[in-house]
Amino acid sequence: MLIGIDDTDSPAGMCTTYLGAVLARRLIHEHMRVREARLVRLNPNVTFKTRGNAAIALDVEGDPDRAFSLACAIVEELADFSCEKTNPGVVVAETRPDPAFYRKAVTDFCEIEEAVNLLEAAGARYRGWKNRRGLIGATAAVSGIFPDTTYEILAYRDPSRWGTPREVDRESLFAAEEATFPHTWDTVDPVNRVVVCVPHTPDPVLFGIRGESPAWVMMARSLIQSEKPAVEQIWVTNQGTDAHLLAGTCSSLREGLSYRVRGTVTGRPETGPGGHVSFSIRDSGAEVRCMAYEPTKNFREIIRALVPGDTIIAVGSYKKGSINLEKICLVVPARDIRTQPPLCTACNKRMTSAGKDKGYKCRKCGAHEKDPEVQESPRTLSAGWYEVPPTARRHLAKPLCRGVPEHPLPGRVLEECRLQDGNTPP
Repeated sequence: MLIGIDDTDSPAGMCTTYLGAVLARRLIHEHMRVREARLVRLNPNVTFKTRGNAAIALDVEGDPDRAFSLACAIVEELADFSCEKTNPGVVVAETRPDPAFYRKAVTDFCEIEEAVNLLEAAGARYRGWKNRRGLIGATAAVSGIFPDTTYEILAYRDPSRWGTPREVDRESLFAAEEATFPHTWDTVDPVNRVVVCVPHTPDPVLFGIRGESPAWVMMARSLIQSEKPAVEQIWVTNQGTDAHLLAGTCSSLREGLSYRVRGTVTGRPETGPGGHVSFSIRDSGAEVRCMAYEPTKNFREIIRALVPGDTIIAVGSYKKGSINLEKICLVVPARDIRTQPPLCTACNKRMTSAGKDKGYKCRKCGAHEKDPEVQESPRTLSAGWYEVPPTARRHLAKPLCRGVPEHPLPGRVLEECRLQDGNTPP
């Protein structure tokens, strides 16, 4: 059977993965076999999510009625029902529901009725609490088939320590990253010297290590010094796979969905209030704004180095009229050419426009010039992929250490990407 659970946490505490880890141990105590534990990230732009919009699924051999009873009991025991936005859902399915529902839940938006209809058709056991929204994530979790998988080991705190400062040795985290990267990632942000894998919220998670296999996440975990965890669980995940991305064009973007969009940079990037950097790209007559917000830190320097005429692939979520960038590919760099009014050779002063299509005129001596002064600067940015730092990366975003994304790049540019990133496509 497949057991799915979602929406048990709140900003004040709890974590659906912790609840799932505890449930797995209770199922084992009841002589059931837990074959796999899955952490399933869904559309990151859902407005009513608590934090990372995660659901869990357990692949179990045993009695479905008993498993359903245990799952419902643990939700009633541990879920944070005091929060208005916490609306748990539990599903036990003996056959996998249509995987198209998972695909929609990770790339789009689903309704509660869709989940219920699918569960009824599959003959699944299910229960929802309050407005039952958690049935969406629970159904997506049990219906999901992952074309690409990663792993995360999550260590959970003893309940007596919840809400107190976490005791995790900072230097051991950097040592673990150095010893296991690129087979693990997002433990720390080495460039900005920020710890990434330790949350700051009052939930049960002590830390989490993400990587390409159980062996690699366990190796990194063995190097970390911390307070003693109460429970540890290795999860199979869709994190770091770009599962949320759709192919899009500038004219076809929908609010709250995430895309890869190819276009041409129309103007020089501008830095606005708060340090946010924006620019626009054009594709077949349509134009869309792209944003690199302040939390993306040094990634903004990459964006500032773009010039008009660059052909890029912009990757990110479309929200409030902008693509909020997760990474970009500079496919075909343009020449960095700037024009300005010519210098008057007699007066050594900059001329001004003499009118449309009339060239330039010196205000002091009246001399005329037909053409502007053209300057070309060497590019500081080469063709290839660039991404936000670990501290700003979304759970689903695929880090470049996992390989250059598969996109229709010219052969020579693709080879340059391989050489630049030290990776080859999967």
